Amino acid sequence: MIVRKLENVSFDIIADCFLKSFENYYVKIPSDKNYYKERWKIAKVDYALSYGMFDGGKLVGFIINAIDKRNGEKIAFNTGTGVLPEYRGKQIVRSIYDFAIPDLKINGVIKCALEVIIENSKAIKTYQSIGFNICKTFKCFSGEIKLHLDEKIELNEVDYNAFDWKKMPNQQLYSWDFNLEVIKKENYKYYQLIYDNLVESYFIIYPCNAYIAQFEILKESAGCWQRLFKGIKEVSNSIKIINVDTRLNQKIDCINSIGLVNTVNQYEMEMNI
Repeated sequence: MIVRKLENVSFDIIADCFLKSFENYYVKIPSDKNYYKERWKIAKVDYALSYGMFDGGKLVGFIINAIDKRNGEKIAFNTGTGVLPEYRGKQIVRSIYDFAIPDLKINGVIKCALEVIIENSKAIKTYQSIGFNICKTFKCFSGEIKLHLDEKIELNEVDYNAFDWKKMPNQQLYSWDFNLEVIKKENYKYYQLIYDNLVESYFIIYPCNAYIAQFEILKESAGCWQRLFKGIKEVSNSIKIINVDTRLNQKIDCINSIGLVNTVNQYEMEMNI
């Protein structure tokens, strides 16, 4: 078996290996290949800095890297690692990283990062043995908003440029997919909630699947979180909230109070190279 870059491998071959590798995973993942083609493009996947293990001409394992600068650092974010079931237990992920790390360094990458489901202890141990450390813990939620609030709210749809992003709170706590560098390139909708003639809060939602990319309180006052979720409910009653940093206790308490279900929890891990 040999490790090679994925730049000259067809998308269909990569996607087929990806889907086979994630059969019977901890959570059900989308099966539409076009979903991944678009998602990886938006996330800035670079196939020239993504890698696969090949058995002859067959792709049997992979690391798909998105490449971008965050806070002045060029980072390789692993948007997907997988190994075909019949090839597991052969240290393929380690072998791919052994090949990838020197190549990433040559190309100016100084840090690798990834997300892994907390229950996947085997993968976590593998990543730790390679040199990754846990840096964030995320909770994910979904369900219908159970909130009855008679108070009238003012909700305005705006565009990306309506925000002074340098002043928006907690930007460093969002995961890769919901960082501003990613969401500004996607067809998200942006909303501001006005209360007492001021912008009290905002949220960003992807209308196709009701993913809430970001939501924050900008001006604290009694009932502000309830008003925010009432605004979200007016746009979509059923929502998904992915990767809420566990340090945001008040945000998580409010999510729990409106009846969403905690579906899965993840670690973000990183490694300086």
